[in-house]
Amino acid sequence: MNMIVEQVAYENKAALRHLIELYLYDFSEFTHDDVNEFGLYDYKYVDHYWSEPDRFPFFIKVEDKLAGFALIRSIKDEDTDHYHSMAEFFIMKKYRQRDVGRKAAISLFEKFSGRWEVSVIKENKSAYSSWRKTIGKYLYTEKKNEDGVTTFFFYTQNH
Repeated sequence: MNMIVEQVAYENKAALRHLIELYLYDFSEFTHDDVNEFGLYDYKYVDHYWSEPDRFPFFIKVEDKLAGFALIRSIKDEDTDHYHSMAEFFIMKKYRQRDVGRKAAISLFEKFSGRWEVSVIKENKSAYSSWRKTIGKYLYTEKKNEDGVTTFFFYTQNH
């Protein structure tokens, strides 16, 4: 199985937007979000991935077919060192039991080496389990906040 992770070109923003709708539909099982009057969830940060220099959109492809996406932020603020955040990550159901998510995540962790944070809401138990298994290859800590969101903190290096 040939899996690749590639940065989304501006010309493919519409395809990313469609995948984000699928992701938000899946995620509504946990968030109970409703669609708007146009039948869309309408992720408000899509355009930011082409207007802000520290945001990076990626397609995840299997055999040249779209299988998911990842949205990464590189964050710099005065309170912390520079770190990377997996803002959103989605693998279509067809590909979820085929190790695609783990391979894609590791590829991205190594591409953006350094400090990372990945957060998971408490309701999404399968995502928590998958992230814990994937991140388990790195030395990590995890913290749970008062809302039950678990954040994994770890460091990566490119090989």
